[in-house]
Amino acid sequence: MSTGKLTIDLGAVARNWRILCGVHGGGAVAAVVKADAYGLGAARVAPALQAAGCRHFFVATPGEGDALREALGDGPMIAVLDGFAGTRRERHPGVIPVLNSLDDIAAHEGEAVLHLDTGMSRLGLSPTEMEMLAAEPHRLDRVRLRYLMTHLTVAEEPDHPLNARQAERFEAACARLPPIPRSFANSSGIFLGPRFGSDLARPGAALYGINPRPGWPNPMEPVIRLALPILQIREVGPGETVGYGAAWRATAPSRIATVAGGYADGIPRAWDGRGRGFLHGKEAPLVGRVSMDLMTFDVSAIPKARPGDWLEVIGPEQDADAVAAAAGTIGYEILTRLGRRFQRGYVGA
Repeated sequence: MSTGKLTIDLGAVARNWRILCGVHGGGAVAAVVKADAYGLGAARVAPALQAAGCRHFFVATPGEGDALREALGDGPMIAVLDGFAGTRRERHPGVIPVLNSLDDIAAHEGEAVLHLDTGMSRLGLSPTEMEMLAAEPHRLDRVRLRYLMTHLTVAEEPDHPLNARQAERFEAACARLPPIPRSFANSSGIFLGPRFGSDLARPGAALYGINPRPGWPNPMEPVIRLALPILQIREVGPGETVGYGAAWRATAPSRIATVAGGYADGIPRAWDGRGRGFLHGKEAPLVGRVSMDLMTFDVSAIPKARPGDWLEVIGPEQDADAVAAAAGTIGYEILTRLGRRFQRGYVGA
């Protein structure tokens, strides 16, 4: 009982995928399972999505693609967002690259996805490269393109003018290339309306319960619960301090629960003074600093709290987005940082 319990609901992941299919409409919906399915375990998450009907997967690196192909077997498309730069195509059988430059196109033969940059200014063909490709389409003679894709920059802000500009740029760029299926919307983009529909949407975070519509009720089901064991409860008198730096001082007699979990497990150190846990339906504020392996919570208002109880820090009362907001970060980071020391349990498969 020295580590926390991370419970991952694979049924909720599959249902979230189906929700996104319904919102997206007629086009197919892929699953972005990079970074080990956002930290939740691609070897378990991806097969659950495959069983639900998902036939297109995106990862970040060739190694992730190889591991996913082994987990899924033949059939589903697996595309590597970062491409195959620095590796040989034959090393990754059954995995296709996303081509992000004219050099990538020149170096590749076979199936691929072509990325057109319409505003991210990160990966993808630049406007100049798109002009050159439109003027010299023979550059694609050795490439069999499955999709043309672009990546939305501010889809979580529906009224941001860059969304419309990216739609216009993507439409114009695609019109100058051979007729190829298109892949446009990410998690938030799926909710922007029909203009952002395409042959293939590419959600990631929403599959795992992250709210794709910040500021609005979350349309996705929660996927994870994280509970940490109480190792000890100590009575602390007025004026006594708790934790490193004496950062918290009791103003009244207090019961302080020390739990197993800290920044080595992915709990943000910026959660100091802002975090909270839940036990027996009641809130326990985080007091003192988040240390490497331990945290301290004030359970004075929870008289039934005992060593051996499980304090929940992500769950129905507080999702990953709420933890992220308190720590000044985003839910994506919370998920991908969750540590390997946690006991991982999968349900709903």
